[in-house]
Amino acid sequence: MRRTGHEDSNDSVQPRRYRSLFLSDLHLGTKGAQAEALLEFLKHHDAETIYLVGDIVDGWRLRSGWYWPQSHNDVVQKLLRKARKGARIVYVPGNHDEFLRDFYGTHFGGIEVCETALHQAADSKRYLVIHGDAFDMVISHVKWLAYLGDWAYEIALAISTRINWVRRKLGFTYWSLSAWAKLKVKNAVNFIGRFEETLAAEAARHGVDGVICGHIHSAAQRDFDGLIYINTGDWVESCTAVVEHEDGRMEIIHWPAFSQTLNAGRSLAMLPQQRAA
Repeated sequence: MRRTGHEDSNDSVQPRRYRSLFLSDLHLGTKGAQAEALLEFLKHHDAETIYLVGDIVDGWRLRSGWYWPQSHNDVVQKLLRKARKGARIVYVPGNHDEFLRDFYGTHFGGIEVCETALHQAADSKRYLVIHGDAFDMVISHVKWLAYLGDWAYEIALAISTRINWVRRKLGFTYWSLSAWAKLKVKNAVNFIGRFEETLAAEAARHGVDGVICGHIHSAAQRDFDGLIYINTGDWVESCTAVVEHEDGRMEIIHWPAFSQTLNAGRSLAMLPQQRAA
């Protein structure tokens, strides 16, 4: 198998190791997928167990037109490589990669495909791991409207790309039109609130301590009367993931901010060398 440039350069990097890592909504196969950022994240983060919480590959978009650049293939190869090196990888399909729902209980290259998963953290808390689209009434009952919404989302991402090209030239950081709309549009805010409450109730129905999901591209960690709701976010707009520390503590990592801190640390580390030179 051909080794990619990314994998060759990753060998010298010592990643931060966690007990578990949760990723969702990568949307590989779309122009909006932040594959390069994800590769950098995976280079610096490793875990005993990695959960892929749905919408990893965007089958909806690939059906309408093939788009699969090398960086998207590199992400898949990077995950497979982690599996070969001993990580347990559990794939819980979402609505965009629903074609994998015909393969529950099977393994692909060491990756387990499951309808849902039950994760027991180091602090003994139990979490239901589920994508969450089953609790989105539009996805469940009005699929044509979901496709229409997906098309509108693609337009918003395309506009964001053009806006951010200008912002980069001016030295500003990434800004997402669709993420801004979620925070500002009342119906979107209400939808997110209802979704969070519904998923917390699903955790209660399963008799567990919390739920870890994706789907709505809105990273969050909330407490609903003792039930823990965690959303991993996405790798289209926010570039976020959830990690479990060795003591069971869950943390949302916002990669753009984390990466900025990492780069600043590298620059500071170089200063003594520059002075010595």
